[in-house]
Amino acid sequence: MQPLNCLIIDDEPLARKGLKEYIQDIDFLRLEGECDTPLRATQFLSEGRIQLLFLDIQLPRITGIDFLRSLRQPPPVIFTTAYPEHALEGFELNALDYLVKPVSFERFLRAALKAREYYEVRQQGAPTVEEQKEDFFFVKADNKLVRIFFSDVLFVEALQNYVAIHTRERKLITYLTFSAVADYLPPDQFIRTHKSYIVAAAHVENIEGNEIRIGSHHIPISRGSRDEVLEKLLKGRFWKR
Repeated sequence: MQPLNCLIIDDEPLARKGLKEYIQDIDFLRLEGECDTPLRATQFLSEGRIQLLFLDIQLPRITGIDFLRSLRQPPPVIFTTAYPEHALEGFELNALDYLVKPVSFERFLRAALKAREYYEVRQQGAPTVEEQKEDFFFVKADNKLVRIFFSDVLFVEALQNYVAIHTRERKLITYLTFSAVADYLPPDQFIRTHKSYIVAAAHVENIEGNEIRIGSHHIPISRGSRDEVLEKLLKGRFWKR
């Protein structure tokens, strides 16, 4: 795998210096540039070469979160900030990680490894027609590759730094982003009900209000998605008088 092209956006010179040194010490990262404001980063991002963005949140004129929202096709992002209270909002934007300053090298390395794993999964490519006939997949969990049958998955839950895959027998925590998992699950079998949940349609037992029940689990349906979720789940199978 080629080194990931990185861009730093941070208005603090010392913070940029620290991130640059960390990037230079990791062989699978390559620094493409650094900017003290988001506006000066637009040229780098428009070229499409940036694969990993280290983005501060408290920036002049526009916050890092608002800047990320403004991008049509943003690269994977790792937020860097001195304000941990913004973590939840960052993860709602599918950030790979959230580093609180001052950032230790050990913590930075863990975030970088997560980015590398994200791209390793992406490089496997979209499944071919033949591959789509397979009824299982693999994820890395508990320091090993674990095979999971699609038919065993009950639902998928986004956590702050990880994704939890709930199956009939167990709960597996894997070092992936929620959006990456959503891309690989067959859309005819799995339905996203909420920004943090994907359910297996075959395992839905009942729907009451804005909740889906699967066994002892109650999975929320976001208010704006309810009609779409019901349409996908029912698919003309709702019998009524």
